Amino acid sequence: MRTPLLIPAALLSGGSLAWTTWSLVDLLGAGPWGITVAAGADIIWASVIWAEARGLRISGHRWPVAAIGWAALLAVAAFLVWHGIEQDHAAMAVAGPFLPLGAKVVWLLALADMRDPGALTDDDCALLADEERAMRFEEARHQHELRRREMAAERLLADVSVDFEIELARQEKGRELARRAPIAIAPITREHEPSTPASVTEQHHVSARPEPPATSPNPDREQKSIADLAREQVAITSDNVIATKTILALRPDAKETSVAAAVRRERSKLNGGYN
Repeated sequence: MRTPLLIPAALLSGGSLAWTTWSLVDLLGAGPWGITVAAGADIIWASVIWAEARGLRISGHRWPVAAIGWAALLAVAAFLVWHGIEQDHAAMAVAGPFLPLGAKVVWLLALADMRDPGALTDDDCALLADEERAMRFEEARHQHELRRREMAAERLLADVSVDFEIELARQEKGRELARRAPIAIAPITREHEPSTPASVTEQHHVSARPEPPATSPNPDREQKSIADLAREQVAITSDNVIATKTILALRPDAKETSVAAAVRRERSKLNGGYN
């Protein structure tokens, strides 16, 4: 929002800067080098005016900027009064400070006229600033929490991947071990007692000696001995009674006591000589 007071404020500021620069250079008596001090004082005074126009706050307050402005203005006015006294010119000592003081007052009026009546007060701006700060804090904490969860998820996925690889390796090793393991012959128990062929049973009841197959030219030479049968039965069954009955079914003409003795003898050999 612009105001007509900006024009006289700007003109007074220009005249004040020119008068202050000349007075300080003449007061210092340093020739052209005194312009540096005079320009520095003018820059400070103008910067404070610009900061007030911008509504600058220090620690959430505007009064520190205004205090700095008034302190700088009083310092410049004191130098102007001192210059008038050094020149032994009362009018210069009195009227010299009037120009920067007048410019300061006109600037205050211009800034007050430019201020929007419906604008937020300093307390309102401070409250909004606190809320904005709180929102930024919550946003930063939310981002931090998301990063923490992402790290935890990545660590969990890594653990699951390692477990999966270990399980695959274990299963592969198990299959390899199964392929390389020897074939185990399960012993025949009473539940798995071999059934006696019906023809052999019938021959046992009909005749004391079964007839050899028609295709065998010399059955007596091809028939296995009791010791051989006992060795075979001991190898496939752990029960001597079952082994004895099986041999008797194959050799009905053999004596049961002889067969049982042969079975016990082969069992003893198989067990290392211990029955």
